[in-house]
Amino acid sequence: MSNMHVQSLHVHPVKSVAGTAPDEVAVEPWGLSGDRRWALIDPEGTVITQRRHPRLALAAARPAGGGGRIAVTAPGMAELFVEVPEPGPLEPAVLFGKKIETVAAATTAADWFSAYLGESVRLVHMDDPAVRRPVDPDYALPGEMVSLADGYPLLITTLASLDALNSLIAQGDHPEEGPLPMNRFRPNVVVSGAEAWAEDGWLRIAIGDAVFRGVRECGRCVVTTTDQETAERGKEPLKTLGRHRRIGRSLAFGRQLVPVRLGTVRVGDEVRVLA
Repeated sequence: MSNMHVQSLHVHPVKSVAGTAPDEVAVEPWGLSGDRRWALIDPEGTVITQRRHPRLALAAARPAGGGGRIAVTAPGMAELFVEVPEPGPLEPAVLFGKKIETVAAATTAADWFSAYLGESVRLVHMDDPAVRRPVDPDYALPGEMVSLADGYPLLITTLASLDALNSLIAQGDHPEEGPLPMNRFRPNVVVSGAEAWAEDGWLRIAIGDAVFRGVRECGRCVVTTTDQETAERGKEPLKTLGRHRRIGRSLAFGRQLVPVRLGTVRVGDEVRVLA
């Protein structure tokens, strides 16, 4: 019997915006149901994230009824309900230099987010993840797809690795910035009971009745230095990851997963390493 279990689950309906922590969620081929199906783009079509607008951390999105409808909130803004757009003209977006086809949400959503961020932006929806965006072919198997996540359908992290990282931060140049909470890393699945950094070696794991392929480490960016409660930036964890957690070209924390058998995952589910 494994000692590892799901501590928490996290779904972020809008990319780079705070999300929800459900007790259970369905696993789809491209990620957890409802995760990162929406994103903001600028007038040139470039996807906007906390890298550019740390204040996105202070906005939040949650499911609001069936069919993918969401509610969004942000400081100083009235709550807005956004319907999934009807099929219509495809809106080109660019994420990490690659083009993706999306569908634009209603202009009320564009106006709302533009007012909040102080620049012209639009909210777009990935209408059909089954065909819109393949996983990086350097790491994917044929037919593997992803929504609007940075690169892979799911991100898994462990409490033990966060504890180990916080211990290293406490011994480093910026101890006053620690300990960091897990929300700096915006995972989908958080696991308890593992050994620190054990996830680096997970090639195949089972969670409940779902099975996942462990693809690679998750390389971290400036978003992890953004306090998700205040939107203020610091030096950590990148300084410490750079010193202690370089894997290839990545400053690594967490592991990227691709579903290979679908199902439902729940808080408390056993996590089993299959390979």
